[in-house]
Amino acid sequence: MSRLLHVADGPYAPPVPAHELTVTAADGARIHVEVHGPEHAPAVVLAHGWCCSTAFWAAQIRALAADHRVIAYDQRGHGRSPANPAYGTEPLADDLEAVLEATLAPGERAVIAGHSMGGMTLMAAATRPAVREHAAAALLCSTGSARLVASATVVPMRAGRVRTWLTRRILGSRAPLGPVTPLARRILKYGTMGPGSNPLMVEACARIVHACPSRVRHGWSQVLDLLDLDHGIRELRMPVEIVVGTADRLTPPVHARELAAALPDCVGLTELPGLGHMTPVEAPDLVTGKIRALAATYIPSARVPSAHGAGAEHAEESA
Repeated sequence: MSRLLHVADGPYAPPVPAHELTVTAADGARIHVEVHGPEHAPAVVLAHGWCCSTAFWAAQIRALAADHRVIAYDQRGHGRSPANPAYGTEPLADDLEAVLEATLAPGERAVIAGHSMGGMTLMAAATRPAVREHAAAALLCSTGSARLVASATVVPMRAGRVRTWLTRRILGSRAPLGPVTPLARRILKYGTMGPGSNPLMVEACARIVHACPSRVRHGWSQVLDLLDLDHGIRELRMPVEIVVGTADRLTPPVHARELAAALPDCVGLTELPGLGHMTPVEAPDLVTGKIRALAATYIPSARVPSAHGAGAEHAEESA
């Protein structure tokens, strides 16, 4: 049981997709994509964060797929997307652009939701033609654009060089996480979740995070350490809503407030008292409701009927 990639039952167990794709990014990276819900329904694209997978969005997928076409993909090296030697914000942008081109029809608009590194992916891809064409609105959950290590509060001490040094060593560790034990759950809950998160939430997140290969975890930690996407915030010209937990130790609310101040069209900032970094899991109904409201407000009622988008030639159906 300790090596499960995700929980197998309950509200955080991933639903079975309607179909799956393997999308090839610009540098040849192969990206696993799942599509849920009715084919011609309004589209939602979900980008998960560091050390996670499509399973992280299980609650949102299950709720939204009733009346939305939900597209979720595994970031390179995560979940079912094979590891790739290219680490950086440009590869993340390449992957998102490839997913949008492969799954959306020309001119089709979608709500893009990104959690943590998924939100950073959207910032990195802000100027990409596919994002400009397809993003009707966006939801940024528990994310930031720069200075992540210095602002993180995982180490309970005063901000400064020593805390930054310790945080860098912890987040950038190459050590395998090992099996999901009671101690592992307590550590993960402390670092990534609010004190009130229930055991089902903690178990779901622990299974997902512990399934991430240590080399992938380390490789992307170096990207997050050096992250500087402040320029990308100003290029997000679609309506953007932000959600953050007040007890987020990885991307504290200061990041959300900076995003809100810099975005050209911020339509809301919600700070959730006592919640941690894993807001889509800790507040599933609220996050789902934000996505649903953005879709209802900013996606035209009619869409161009097409099974796949202009980039479908880069996608392969998989069983």
